[in-house]
Amino acid sequence: MKATQVRPTGVERTLGDDELIVTKTDQRGVITYVNDTFLRLSALSEAEALGQPHNLIRHPDMPRAVFKLLWDTLAEGQEVFAYVVNLAADGAHYWVLAHVTPSYGVGGALTGYHSFRRRPEPAAVSAITGVYAELRAEEQRHADSPTALQASWDLFQRMLAGRGQTYDEFVWELTNEARS
Repeated sequence: MKATQVRPTGVERTLGDDELIVTKTDQRGVITYVNDTFLRLSALSEAEALGQPHNLIRHPDMPRAVFKLLWDTLAEGQEVFAYVVNLAADGAHYWVLAHVTPSYGVGGALTGYHSFRRRPEPAAVSAITGVYAELRAEEQRHADSPTALQASWDLFQRMLAGRGQTYDEFVWELTNEARS
């Protein structure tokens, strides 16, 4: 199953206050571990998830620029926090505040990535939804993928510069404001 074969239904699932989604992937982003919460929200069985690329649950409303930021940050050996909307196998969607970190083995060699995801505050989702919609609209103005990604990335960088923030600072501002 690929996320592109699934059509969003508009049905939203949410994590409970004390639930976490946990996944692990190899260096290429292929899923090597999932917890029961991931399986419930994604509407996948363990057999359907393991061995698949993590973008299996990519929602079409997620801008490519956010994934570029994620992979660029991880390539630098840094952790990243990001608001992400995922697409379940049955077309439902669910928002998460993702924390993704590189995983290292013996001798410090990169072995993959570990992600914890928790329920985001609704106010943060409302705020980020508008930003992501602008980025996706920019992507859709371009016919080829590399140009679309670059245009979205450039817009993303201008948005953040206009706020005088990095993406991390923006994420934490949204998170902290939503909790106030």
